[in-house]
Amino acid sequence: MKTIGLLGGMSWESSVEYYRIINEETRRRLGGTHSARSVMVSVDFHEIEALQHRNEWEAATRAMIDGARAVEAGGADCLVICTNTMHRMADEVQAAVGIPLLHIADATAAAVKAAGITTVALLGTRFTMEHDFYRRRLERHGLEVRVPDAAGRAVVHGVIYNELVRGVVRDSSRDRYLSIIESLVGKGAEGVIAGCTEIELLVTAADVTVPYFPTTRLHAEAAVEWALGR
Repeated sequence: MKTIGLLGGMSWESSVEYYRIINEETRRRLGGTHSARSVMVSVDFHEIEALQHRNEWEAATRAMIDGARAVEAGGADCLVICTNTMHRMADEVQAAVGIPLLHIADATAAAVKAAGITTVALLGTRFTMEHDFYRRRLERHGLEVRVPDAAGRAVVHGVIYNELVRGVVRDSSRDRYLSIIESLVGKGAEGVIAGCTEIELLVTAADVTVPYFPTTRLHAEAAVEWALGR
């Protein structure tokens, strides 16, 4: 098995899920007491979050490149950025390292297409929903992407940064998310992408009426698939 490199800490709550899923999936596939070969570099999310909200994306890119190079230096054979939003600089990060970057949107798009779906709702941070880096990547796979209206985007973003990345999970916030999802389904979305790795801490497939695509799990499973050469 090749070594999976994880660039995490954004936030650590979802990075824990990456580590858990990768090891559970490795054991499921290989059996016995097998676990994944992996190396993780974890950043201070307080610093990254501040750069995001100040729109200092060049500095954020440098931080991601530094982290990615540290992952590579640790012996990783591939790079997994454990967050959706920071795939904004995926191309720059890939150009700075000599190992392949496994893009979260590619893993997600593959699952959406396998489900026979072409139109999806995308929930995530304001940056993921409003900037075009993520939507454009999904559209390359032939998908049509729909996001909440301005009020809905504000709710989704606020819950992520004020609650989920702080380890706070509230039923009332889940209800607000489900209302937003149902509105998008009513406008033609056939499935929903949990396009922030923390959303899976709040909303599960059992909560929604359409196919649900949890990006953390899909990304982690794709990393195991790659590491096993399958």
